[in-house]
Amino acid sequence: MEVLFGKTSDIEQWMNLIKRVSWNFPGLETDESIEEHSQTVLKFMDKKQALCIKHVNDIAGVILFSRNRSMICCMAVAPEYRRQGIGSALLEKALGELDRSKEISVSTFREDDEKGIAPRALYKKFGFKEAELIEEFGYPNQRLVLYP
Repeated sequence: MEVLFGKTSDIEQWMNLIKRVSWNFPGLETDESIEEHSQTVLKFMDKKQALCIKHVNDIAGVILFSRNRSMICCMAVAPEYRRQGIGSALLEKALGELDRSKEISVSTFREDDEKGIAPRALYKKFGFKEAELIEEFGYPNQRLVLYP
């Protein structure tokens, strides 16, 4: 599985994946928020801050990261491709694109949230540590930090 920079020609497949898993992402509940996210993805693609893994004609997983903010912004793996190392491959490549001499952060679900079991385990495997409790899109989250 090769991790590739997303291209604008990938946007339809990319958003098909996001729509399939949007139930797991607070802030992506409406058609308007999905369309807004699509525009955000295109901006990240233009900056070479959007990565994906393709399988045949599908996009199996995606990740957005910000060099300016030193953070992982959004990661999703299609249900049928989970537990195959796709999340690890995406995160490893994204971290390689970020300045490791700075703190890198990610917002994810809190420890007691069932949705957080897999993502928290992945981030902790890469060395992220728990930081402050936060709220995003009206949903309780936690910031995790990878220290230099």
